[in-house]
Amino acid sequence: MPAVSQDPAQQILTSHAGSLPRTPELIEANAAREFEEDGFTLKRTEEFERLLADAVKDLVARQKAQGITVPGDGEFGKAMSSPVDYGAWWSYIFQRVEGLELTGEDMFNWPHYESRPGDVKLTNMLNRRDWVKFSEAYSDPSSGISTGKTATDFPAITGPLKYKGREQIQQDVQNFRAALDAAGYETGFITSLAPGCAGRIADSYYSSEEERIYAWADALREEYKAIIDAGLIVQLDDPSIAENWDQISPEPSVEDYRKFTQLRIEAANYALRDLPEEQIRFHLCWGSWHGPHTTDIEFKHIVDLMLQVNAKYYSFEAANVRHEHEYTVWEDVKLPEGKVIVPGIVSHATNVVEHPELVAQRITRFAERVGKENVIAATDCGLGGRIHRQIADAKLVALGEGAELATARLW
Repeated sequence: MPAVSQDPAQQILTSHAGSLPRTPELIEANAAREFEEDGFTLKRTEEFERLLADAVKDLVARQKAQGITVPGDGEFGKAMSSPVDYGAWWSYIFQRVEGLELTGEDMFNWPHYESRPGDVKLTNMLNRRDWVKFSEAYSDPSSGISTGKTATDFPAITGPLKYKGREQIQQDVQNFRAALDAAGYETGFITSLAPGCAGRIADSYYSSEEERIYAWADALREEYKAIIDAGLIVQLDDPSIAENWDQISPEPSVEDYRKFTQLRIEAANYALRDLPEEQIRFHLCWGSWHGPHTTDIEFKHIVDLMLQVNAKYYSFEAANVRHEHEYTVWEDVKLPEGKVIVPGIVSHATNVVEHPELVAQRITRFAERVGKENVIAATDCGLGGRIHRQIADAKLVALGEGAELATARLW
């Protein structure tokens, strides 16, 4: 069991990307919940709330034992009713916002769109370029690529968006705060959806993409502020910054894609306006499904866009075999003063548990390029819903042990 140093200024801190595997009891309880009249909002009961609070308390205590120094609530308040669920980080928000209805249209079945130079739009999920290129593998249920089943269906925008999730986010905050206090942590982080990701649903109300994304920014700002006001760190989850690239057909120019992405960066900053950067973290990834990912955009084309977000911490994939080599981008890109990177050091994309020595080597690569004080070691993406709970626990232990090795060598 890794020991945690008492001086955070003299160690490599450890964290993770957000989602952690739910307990069997919590998955079962979510699966048993009934829906409100809208068909996608899950009802909450006192019994469920007690189970959730206890699960978060146990989870945070386990992170302390595993050597995690910057813990999260595991996204336990974001419903997952199946052990394999790649969408809980995203679908949760639809229960917290007005202006949405189930119409049967979502990004899996809306019409295919062929983009043109200067006119870039997302096509449907089934026409992602990686999914088309490896169609046999993606359609084979034995391939291991399945993204599982979300706890709720995806609605569409049919009216003005307005945040209504104050009770839910306060419950998340209270559960986490109690768990942190019990485990002896000062603070930790809670994830929240970025406007660009939230905007990737069908829309029959707003007249433009910009109007839709900024409406999401206005709504989501309330959730960001609630987390920050509780003395916690808010992490904006925005995989779309990287993985939208694969959902544009045919492949766009880098210039067109950067312009397409700039709107999403600016909307995130609009939502974060006047909020303290030291309590803000930004997560970027290339989508966590276990596919080939041969059509991912290179990190060098978007790293500066990521750094435009008004956050102190930047989380990104760096341990899976498609992106591990990109640590060298920090030889050419200067990390701004006062900023901290939170690279993935262990991966959600394999059941193989990283050796602590490899963990230490990966940490050292980044420390040598941006400074040891500017690195927090974490996971590529959420482990919850992607790998087994027992394996996820082992990966976090390896992360803690590897960080201790790196600390001993770097200080």
